[in-house]
Amino acid sequence: MAEVRSHLADVIDRARREETPTIITRRGKQEAVVIDIQEYQRLRQLAEDAEEEWLNRLADEVESEGADGSVSLEEMAALLRDQQR
Repeated sequence: MAEVRSHLADVIDRARREETPTIITRRGKQEAVVIDIQEYQRLRQLAEDAEEEWLNRLADEVESEGADGSVSLEEMAALLRDQQR
């Protein structure tokens, strides 16, 4: 952590130019990662696309099961939260 503080500009440059992530540790435990913003945005888009695909599959399953298989919005949100863990 102290090393990152003293070399933050270098860490950011390395992430941006070399597309090399830097894992930040604290007391030997991995805490965070510095990555290029474009890579972060790409990863976020992948996650959003996967989430949307999962929700669409879930909706298709519910629709195919009829009204008996329907779930409330609250149940859908809970399923989504559980899936993300």
